[in-house]
Amino acid sequence: MKNVLRAAAVCSVLITPIAAQAEEGGMIEAGRQIFNHHCTACHTLDPSKNAFGPSLVGVVGRPAASVPRFSYSKAMQESGLTWNEENLRKWIADNEALVPETRMRHVSINDRAEQDYLISFLKSLK
Repeated sequence: MKNVLRAAAVCSVLITPIAAQAEEGGMIEAGRQIFNHHCTACHTLDPSKNAFGPSLVGVVGRPAASVPRFSYSKAMQESGLTWNEENLRKWIADNEALVPETRMRHVSINDRAEQDYLISFLKSLK
């Protein structure tokens, strides 16, 4: 019985990280779908190009209004934001409330799970 319990404990230790990675991969893919539905009209995933909006590659942890060759609104330039998870969540839910007078059109994603998925995807863009 001891060996069975020990084997079960070893399997649990080995499977848990794999399950977590699979779950994270699923979150990233779900976030990619949300990105494709809500964001690709204005944002690119090419770090060398901007579209109507700036490239979002490397956005997590980046200071707002810092992508080269993109003309940001004065409001965004003066926001003092860094794109951490909390600020991204606020932006995704109501960008105009976070940065009044931003030029980005309002795209509201209020579902917490969808926000989590989108942020997971954005974190994967390095």
